[in-house]
Amino acid sequence: MDNKGTDAKKSGTGKGRAATKSAARRTTGARLAGEGQKGKSTLQQTIRARSDPFVNRELSLLAFNERVLAQAEDPQVPLLERLRYLTIVSNNLDEFFEIRVAELKQMAASPSANLEVLQTLDAVQLRARALVKRQYGLLNLELLPSLRAQGVVIHLSEEWNSAQRAWAEEFFHSEVEPLLTPIALDPVHPFPRVLNKSLNFVVDLDGRDAFGRDVHIAIVQAPRALPRVLPVPEDVSGHPHGLMLLTSVVQGFMHRLFPGLKVVSSHQFRVTRNSDLYVDDEEVTDLKAALQDELVQRHFGDAVRIEVSAACPAALKQRLRAEFNLQPEDLYPVEGPVNLVRLQQVLELVDRPDMKFESFQPAWPQSLPANRNQLFDAIREGDLLLHHPYESFEPVQRFLSSAATDPYVVAIKQTVYRTGADSVLMASLIEAASRGKEVTVVLELMARFDEETNMQWASKLEAVGAHVVYGVVGHKTHAKMAMVVRREGTKLVRYVHLGTGNYHPRTAKIYEDFGLLTAHPGICADVHEVFRRLTGLGQAENLRHLAQAPFTLMPMVIDSIAQEISHARLGKKALIRAKLNALIDPEVIEALYAASQAGVQIDLIVRGVCALRPGVKGLSENIRVWSVIGRFLEHSRIYYFYNLDAEDVWLSSADWMQRNLRRRVEIAFPLLDPKAKKRVIEEGLLVHCHANPSAWEMDADGSYLRAPTAGSAAPIQVRGSQSESQNHLLQQLSSFNEN
Repeated sequence: MDNKGTDAKKSGTGKGRAATKSAARRTTGARLAGEGQKGKSTLQQTIRARSDPFVNRELSLLAFNERVLAQAEDPQVPLLERLRYLTIVSNNLDEFFEIRVAELKQMAASPSANLEVLQTLDAVQLRARALVKRQYGLLNLELLPSLRAQGVVIHLSEEWNSAQRAWAEEFFHSEVEPLLTPIALDPVHPFPRVLNKSLNFVVDLDGRDAFGRDVHIAIVQAPRALPRVLPVPEDVSGHPHGLMLLTSVVQGFMHRLFPGLKVVSSHQFRVTRNSDLYVDDEEVTDLKAALQDELVQRHFGDAVRIEVSAACPAALKQRLRAEFNLQPEDLYPVEGPVNLVRLQQVLELVDRPDMKFESFQPAWPQSLPANRNQLFDAIREGDLLLHHPYESFEPVQRFLSSAATDPYVVAIKQTVYRTGADSVLMASLIEAASRGKEVTVVLELMARFDEETNMQWASKLEAVGAHVVYGVVGHKTHAKMAMVVRREGTKLVRYVHLGTGNYHPRTAKIYEDFGLLTAHPGICADVHEVFRRLTGLGQAENLRHLAQAPFTLMPMVIDSIAQEISHARLGKKALIRAKLNALIDPEVIEALYAASQAGVQIDLIVRGVCALRPGVKGLSENIRVWSVIGRFLEHSRIYYFYNLDAEDVWLSSADWMQRNLRRRVEIAFPLLDPKAKKRVIEEGLLVHCHANPSAWEMDADGSYLRAPTAGSAAPIQVRGSQSESQNHLLQQLSSFNEN
């Protein structure tokens, strides 16, 4: 458990709070090396003497967003989907600044900050700035003109004709103006509090107000209740899909807010704040109450970035920077809307199936009966593997809804990390508790940016008599488990669902994950034991099949790698494959380096951050790393160890990160059924490696290249065609619908 600074706690000030958060962080140099560890092995000392064996975490994360942006730049991707990828990058960058850059800035402000931290912060800001510039260039030079050619037109105020201006004026008068409160800046009107990521305008004024005061600057805040993209009637637009941005409407009639004054100019701006929550694990007595207090403060954390219209005069930019205590490098001038995430509304408003991915129907697993009353019979006959989104998430929902109404089911236990505000799964748990069944939910309140939703579900569950447990203080519960206990004859029989992804019906449609429905007595007994650890007290009993973090999961991974090393040294075939969201744990990376040097062949599919350097002679020449970016977010975690042709395959909720392996409650479960194992190897691993030209392959310097396509002479570094591996699985496992 991290140590907490005591001096800062006593101060009770905002600075003290920040200092406490900073003191709770891991050591600077180790974290930048990939969430480091204490002590250095002989191998580590050797390779550090030659070169840094770890790719910087923050720069690797920005490289991931560059790969996502490449999808938006790809003309082979449907036009509205390209816009979606553009907004995804902006959403990712928001979180990157709220969490990662905020932490870097805290570390850089510390008296003990070293040169590495400062250099990292500089490199991150330069690369992020280049990424943002690339985004807006793509939007203005390619996407908006291409959309206009297809009849999708965003009408800017300077381009309005009389009909469009009249429509916008009526909307401003009836829907917008009553909600706006202009605030002039003077000694009795200080700069207003600006919420995190809210839309605001700085207005340059000339003249005297009703009280004879010289007025120069005002701030106008746009209420969040208003939509940011407005559909314009076709007879007004002159185009099939006319749209207006709220920013254009506000700026077009800004003068109405300041009668008698001249509006010299108005410019939109947006502030990003530190959004990490801090709850003292050692002193908290009521986690829910402490978290509620922290959530209030999230909107007003320290500013870390300001985005402002590029046309904003230098003096106004300087004024804004000063108000938020930001440096010149923290200001991002943009040629367009300050919040590209809001352009996701365009996809909702424009009904053009031909400009989106072809719709498909997830397959219903052939081994599962359509009759919900036979679901438990089917599970009892053998393990059922589900591969989402190619196969439907409905069986998981049915597993819980059937349990809620089945008169023979006596108890349900489930972990919840993310589930959504309207989850049918939570509705099933509420119904089960209402019917008098024993319902226990281990609900993680600290799931980042889902804290409020989870607290609401906790209250609803508690209101109907469910047992709600908030996990283990200091260890986020990230494991994905659901267990149903059913009375069959004279016995109680357990049924279990284990997964790599969240119990979230919406993301299950776009996230690639595996799930397993099983009645295997040994696995079910292990799941029961893990729930006992989470809800009760006492020492942990040994698990026969599952590996659990923070206890046995990490040793299992390291021991499995060591086993392949010993086989390689005996001249036998040795092979490791893994599919992960992130790989930054230094101990795992060093073990993989040692395996490579022993002759073990290693294939890694890492969608996001990867601190391992592949292909370095004498270090990692037997390691290859791919990243798959496509229609679906590759989310499953798979560990494969050849083990003398036994082929050990594990599915897990855990990435190979220090937080997952050491500071979270995670599980990994083995695939014992040969058919399920074969499917995961083929659908989860082999399909993405080697013969997948749309995958990005990582180079030793942390850059990514795509294999040459037919007719090209060099690797593709910018463009990103749709994932061929995902298309293959769609054709193999799903059926397409006519749009």
